[in-house]
Amino acid sequence: MNVDRLHQLLKGLFKDHTWEWIDGFLKAICGQEKGLDLIDERFSIIPHFSDIRQVGDKLTCMKQSTGAGYNDMVKVWLPVLDPLPKGHPDHFKFTKSVTDFILIASYHSHSETALKHLQDALCGISSNVYLFLPYRRSHSTSKILKNNTLLHYMECIREMGSAEISDTEMSEAAQKNLIEDVYHSFNKVNHVPQM
Repeated sequence: MNVDRLHQLLKGLFKDHTWEWIDGFLKAICGQEKGLDLIDERFSIIPHFSDIRQVGDKLTCMKQSTGAGYNDMVKVWLPVLDPLPKGHPDHFKFTKSVTDFILIASYHSHSETALKHLQDALCGISSNVYLFLPYRRSHSTSKILKNNTLLHYMECIREMGSAEISDTEMSEAAQKNLIEDVYHSFNKVNHVPQM
């Protein structure tokens, strides 16, 4: 079975795990409200780039985003978060390793050098993940990073090609449009069984 960049990396590794942990970590070191305000403030001052959408100053209030939105956040969150965990360099190394893994796995093609960098990023994640475990919301060990899935990325890329060809982001977007079209054609009363 091939890898799924959208669900495993962007939604899983980035949003559901790392973002949640960083949020909890910053709340712990800066205070409940100040940590959130710092994140929002830092994201709001990102300069405008042609290919990266602005997430604005209410990022911490967002409940959901698209794969493209998460991808845009991954591209800029290292410089945004850099000044926040002062005195905690290993926490920042973990965040950099997560970013490297997501971005390298998203390459259109991979050389053996790129796969070595992907392996190095995975080692950085594995060696520093323990730092964030106290900040996860669920203390169940089944909710910790799907490290087993990440271990298979190099193997899958070697056997099946780039991870972007197995990305479900396109089909998710099509499914969303199809569901919205069906929903708008009904009378909105008891719509789930009708759909």
